Amino acid sequence: MIKIYRNREERRRFRLHAKMKTQGNWPRLVVFRSNKYIYGQIIDCDGRVLGAASDVALKGKEASGDGEGRAKKVGEMLAKKALDQKVKRVTFDRGSYRYHGRIKALAEAARAAGLKF
Repeated sequence: MIKIYRNREERRRFRLHAKMKTQGNWPRLVVFRSNKYIYGQIIDCDGRVLGAASDVALKGKEASGDGEGRAKKVGEMLAKKALDQKVKRVTFDRGSYRYHGRIKALAEAARAAGLKF
């Protein structure tokens, strides 16, 4: 079962990366989700990291709440860092993760804060 599941994830990731290559030459908003935290990076076309954010850095009241609430804060922080770097349009790279839950919350918060993708 594990091998089948892993192949399904790999197929989804390869499909998404092939689609991203046809969409344009914009920086990527890359998302990594662990069981406990969510991380995001904005990477330009040369592989340099323009900005990064995670909910590990949130302290006190900001860190409390559900995972989707923390993901929204991470999305807002990423959008702010991108706009500071004069990046307004990105490609959303969710890897092999499905677009729901924390991934969706991060993406919608980044859109609401001013990023276009």
